[in-house]
Amino acid sequence: MSSLADQLAASIQALVAAAINNGELSGTAPDSIVLERPKNRDHGDYATSIALQLAKAAGKNPREVATLLQSAIAALPGVSKVDIAGPGFINITLDRANQAELVRTILSNSAKYGHGDALNGVTVNLEFISANPTGPLHLGHTRWAAVGDALGRVLKAAGANVVQEFYINDRGRQMDLFGQSVQAAAQGLPIPEDGYQGEYIKDLAKEVVASNPGISTSEDFREAAYKVQLAQQQGVLNVFQTHFDIWFSERSLHESGAVEHGLDKLREQGHVFELDGAIWLRTTDFGDDKDRVLVKENGELTYFASDTAYYINKRERGADICIYMLGADHHGYIHRLRAVSACAGDNPDYNIHVLIGQLVKIMEGGEEVKLSKRAGTIITLEELVEKVGVDAARYTLIRYPVDTPMVMDIDVLRSNTNENPVYYVQYAHARIAAVLRNVAELKIPTGLENFDPSQLTHDRENELLGTLAEYPRIVASAAELREPHRVARYLEELAGVYHGFYADCRVLPLGDEAVGPIHSARANLCAATMQVIANGLSLLGVSAPERM
Repeated sequence: MSSLADQLAASIQALVAAAINNGELSGTAPDSIVLERPKNRDHGDYATSIALQLAKAAGKNPREVATLLQSAIAALPGVSKVDIAGPGFINITLDRANQAELVRTILSNSAKYGHGDALNGVTVNLEFISANPTGPLHLGHTRWAAVGDALGRVLKAAGANVVQEFYINDRGRQMDLFGQSVQAAAQGLPIPEDGYQGEYIKDLAKEVVASNPGISTSEDFREAAYKVQLAQQQGVLNVFQTHFDIWFSERSLHESGAVEHGLDKLREQGHVFELDGAIWLRTTDFGDDKDRVLVKENGELTYFASDTAYYINKRERGADICIYMLGADHHGYIHRLRAVSACAGDNPDYNIHVLIGQLVKIMEGGEEVKLSKRAGTIITLEELVEKVGVDAARYTLIRYPVDTPMVMDIDVLRSNTNENPVYYVQYAHARIAAVLRNVAELKIPTGLENFDPSQLTHDRENELLGTLAEYPRIVASAAELREPHRVARYLEELAGVYHGFYADCRVLPLGDEAVGPIHSARANLCAATMQVIANGLSLLGVSAPERM
């Protein structure tokens, strides 16, 4: 679904192309026109600097180019006025009634309003969290649990077929240490020096022994505890509204022969070589800082061999784009994984995208919270949810760009004030729901058959309509840039604009005032706003309450 701004931009782009084709302008028509919403609404609903961009090639000054385009833009449907400002900016004001038709669009499309088709036909493999099944999910995983799931929802809204995948690191030394740690706890022995600590190990040991009374070997403890711990991770993610289509076991890569198959494919591409008895991948050809060992001298596969095989496996399962969401300590993986994509014969600028998430700090009572009651280290996802709830945790983790560190203030997230961003947005939704309940009680006619767009002429109504019109562009940019925080920030802006509208534009008749078309139009505008807030919160996996 294209936004009003996108439709207007496409029309202006066609006008520019026509002016160049008929000789009025020289140069090349741009692929797209950028429209901005002026901060000062006296400057119109949209502004563009296209005249400044075209001026040099056209051999004219920007104001001449703007003047040449002015009348053609003014003749476009829905445009009421076109002004030229400064060195050649074109300011466009839309016809109020035409802009108000947006209410009809939103209410007709309901939950689908904001969805687009930019990624139609594209399959995206979205891998995130991918924690070892050796302990509870901690705060770093929690950020990806929220952001990854929201990104999946945003990509689906842009038309993509999204496969959300959790890569289970269930192979190697860490798994063996895990088994030994649980065994030691069960048998009352000291935990290995480099083993796993925390109360959860004792809890696991009790549960494993209770289910397997005769258990004795570390391998059996490892496998039994692995199943219990993985189920615990899956359970807490389910509560957190984060869901996966595939739980992919690292072991299965090796057991199925996928690692050897991956090596063979890389050999076919000509990027594998042998040196000093080891087998290497020449990743330096594609921007990596050094070549990578795939098979050691002793024949042992490296972890990097699993990484390469896993990427190839994803692509062969039908993924057009593979998105990896990794922790702050994995920055070196960006060039490494892009090089793997190139070595496999793919385009790393399209087929792979690596996101790095920065650290999260939790404050409570003015102090940083570091210790977990269960894990003995940093706080877990389960404990965070216990403190603030699913909605507040998800929304707050999503609303910041992932490449910046963030601070969560538990005291703020527990407060029912405007300082709490999730409360601020949810309250706007609940407030509109209350208004619409009053509308129903007063029997104010609603529905599109009772909607007269010409009634919505107030500046506050125009501002609200303009903000609602931006929603499809926000969703599209969030998908394109892999930045779901844009949706959260937009919702906060929309909530603020609605509160301003509510303060200045009465929706309900006052006293003995007769119900008229203005009340119906404003009630429908409220319903459209509520729909957009609900749509946005749904993309974040956050509830839209009707009462608070």
